[in-house]
Amino acid sequence: MATRTQILIPIILAAVIIGIAGVLSIPSDSKLESVKFPTGTVKIDNVPLQVQIADTEPRRVRGLMFQDQLPYNQGMIFVFEKSDLYSLWMLNMKFPLDMIWFDQDGYVVHIEKDIQPCKTALETMTCQSIVPDAKALYIIEVTSGFVDKYNITKDSKLTVISI
Repeated sequence: MATRTQILIPIILAAVIIGIAGVLSIPSDSKLESVKFPTGTVKIDNVPLQVQIADTEPRRVRGLMFQDQLPYNQGMIFVFEKSDLYSLWMLNMKFPLDMIWFDQDGYVVHIEKDIQPCKTALETMTCQSIVPDAKALYIIEVTSGFVDKYNITKDSKLTVISI
């Protein structure tokens, strides 16, 4: 019969290996900081936004990491090839965000408000993904407070002007 120590040692080793693999899989800060974004314009209802466009995997991984807080007329749009359940996280963020998921027709399918950044080392290791409850083709990240300030609801609609 195995002793308690004989059982715990493999479990602890597995946890350490998984933790190290997770940390190593996070792209380096220098790689993430060097990603450049094209820009465009969208409207949510009648609110125009100048957006950075995250339309490739490296751009989507980088997102708004390392950037200073944006004014309310700026944001980032994540553009995907097909509608699906796309999650976001707040790793290496400097400010809280509102996040809005839109379907292929531009209708809001999910809203998350005042999502706080993962700042401490522990938070970074356990930074949670924000998962929507519906499939989307676009996600827009804006400075926290945008959704309330402009009364963005499930009835709001995205209009792509140029991306």
